[in-house]
Amino acid sequence: MRKLLVLALVGLAAQLVDGSLGMAYGLTSSTLLLVAGVAPAAASASVHLAEIGTTLAAGVAHWRFGNVDWRVVARIAVPGGLGAFAGATFLSSLSTESAAPWMAGILLALGAYLLVRFARPLPATRTPGRLRGRFLGPLGLVAGFVDATGGGGWGPVATPALLVSGRLEPRKVIGSVDTAEFVVAAAASVGFLLGLGAEGFLLPTVAALLAGGLIAAPVAAWLVRIVPAQLLGAAVGGVIVLTNTRTLLRAAGVDGAASALTYGLLAAGWVIALVLAVRALRHTARARASAALATGGSRPVAVGADV
Repeated sequence: MRKLLVLALVGLAAQLVDGSLGMAYGLTSSTLLLVAGVAPAAASASVHLAEIGTTLAAGVAHWRFGNVDWRVVARIAVPGGLGAFAGATFLSSLSTESAAPWMAGILLALGAYLLVRFARPLPATRTPGRLRGRFLGPLGLVAGFVDATGGGGWGPVATPALLVSGRLEPRKVIGSVDTAEFVVAAAASVGFLLGLGAEGFLLPTVAALLAGGLIAAPVAAWLVRIVPAQLLGAAVGGVIVLTNTRTLLRAAGVDGAASALTYGLLAAGWVIALVLAVRALRHTARARASAALATGGSRPVAVGADV
């Protein structure tokens, strides 16, 4: 019972982070299961089965708070599901650990870019662009495959790629990615069912992760609506950098003092980036207020997620 309670708390924390930042539910949950000695395929299968419920709840909550761009969801969900199904059937018989350092390097570069970008002032006004299907389709396919083979990765691949494009405000990137993940989780679960059979799913673990995630889903959707984009971008970048640095250090066999020093330097850099993001946010707020006064506005523009 104590173990299941701990898993429920992990599911709650993981969904709170995932719903707020668009990533890390699968990564957090799968890591715990692997530490407990669960086989990679079984861990990923159980996490994805739990995600069917958590992503459905998160999608509904994000929709209610206006965080979803349904065109983006439609363009990434179907290829994402296809990629997840292929990845699940592949992982059922083969490990992809050798590919992890290469993917971690790409994600680390994207995370560093986000830290730099959101640590600087953004334009006072912004005209959203239109994300093309030829970009969203391949992105969904790759993200879905990585998600199923790695036990998590839909958010870490899809979210930074959409944020870097700069054509969709961060809260809608996160809401759309979380909503599309329902299709990805369902497709991956079908793939694992065919590859492993019903015994591949750890049902008590699934139930505990699901319970915690369902509680956190609406809270996370509310947080992503009120937290400014400047802070969201910096937070997402820091999560990506630290998470993928861990993968690269393990692949290189770096541990002990060198590993601790690396984490300490990265954590300090993340704090600096967050401080700069807050300063940039205030700069943007002042610019908007000045623009509103110059045009005869009767009230200042609120600083929220639409930075």
